[in-house]
Amino acid sequence: MTGLPRGARLGVDVGSVRVGLAASDPDGLVATPVETLARDGEHADGTVPADLVRIASEVGERGAPVVYVGLPRHLKGTEGVAAEAARAYAERLAALVAPTEVRLVDERMTSVSAHQALHASGRAGRKHRAVVDQVAAVIILQTALDGERASARRSGTVVDIPAPTDD
Repeated sequence: MTGLPRGARLGVDVGSVRVGLAASDPDGLVATPVETLARDGEHADGTVPADLVRIASEVGERGAPVVYVGLPRHLKGTEGVAAEAARAYAERLAALVAPTEVRLVDERMTSVSAHQALHASGRAGRKHRAVVDQVAAVIILQTALDGERASARRSGTVVDIPAPTDD
C-alpha cells in the first residue's frame, strides 16, 4: 500500500456498557481481537476514564498511526443518540492520543454481523455478550483496512480535537 505508513491500526466499537478493541498487524492486512473493556464513564474530578487510558496505552505500545472508531448509523444513514455518543467518545480519544489520527467509520450492521459470526462458530448466545464487542471491533477495523487497500488512503473521516472550553 503505497502512501500509507506501516503500523498496526486499532479498531474500537463503542457501546454504552462495553468497548471492543481490535488491532491489525503492522502491514494492515488482518484485524484481530484484543479485548473488551468496561466503560468507565465520566469522572467528576476530571480524570480520564480507564477504558480511554487503556486504548491510549495500546496506541503507544503498538505505535498505531490511526485508530478507527465505529460510527453507528441507522440503516437509512441517519444518526441518532448512539452516533452522538460515539462521536463524543472519539473526540475524547483523539485529544488523548494526538497526534495519532482518530477516524470515524460507518459501522452499520457490525453488531448483527458479530452475533451471526459468533453463532456460526458455535458459541452459545448467552456467551456472546463477553466477546461481541471485540468481534464488532474486528469487523469495523477489517472494513477500514479493506477500504485502505482499495483506495490507498485512510478510511472514514478524521475526528477533530475539540478546542478547550473555559468553564
